[in-house]
Amino acid sequence: MNYRREYTREKVVSQGLSKDIVNKKLTGVCAGIANHYEYPRVVVRAAAIGALIFLPVATGVAYVVASALLPSQRAY
Repeated sequence: MNYRREYTREKVVSQGLSKDIVNKKLTGVCAGIANHYEYPRVVVRAAAIGALIFLPVATGVAYVVASALLPSQRAY
């Protein structure tokens, strides 16, 4: 039994940011960001493609760095 009460309606995100290996297309960075912030994966991927069109170098470097540094989420 759990006697801990919830006093707020805000959901606390307890998991850290990680790549999603289950729903990945390339490396799982966009799917991991979508899972962490609870956004639809399609929206995050569309925003990444839009950023890649307008700022290709910065977005490409950020994606490569994120794919190298973010840990992979364990599939349960």
